[in-house]
Amino acid sequence: MLTYSPEEVGLADSSPCAAIRADLKMCLLNSDCCKKDKKTPRDCLKDVNCPVECLQLRTTFFECKRSLLDARRRFRGNKGY
Repeated sequence: MLTYSPEEVGLADSSPCAAIRADLKMCLLNSDCCKKDKKTPRDCLKDVNCPVECLQLRTTFFECKRSLLDARRRFRGNKGY
């Protein structure tokens, strides 16, 4: 699986969850759902045939975004680094 970090690749987005978002995009674009079925990544996430890795990355991305709203992050730090 590909893993991107903002420092290595030079991602334009420098938000805390940018690396996870890039991994999710690449996972969806490389899946059979997008390649063979010619569906959009959004449709693939809604579809049942989405790979398990992409679903796990979606959950991780959700947790990263949710941690940005959590007041306890002052003590624990941001996720996604």
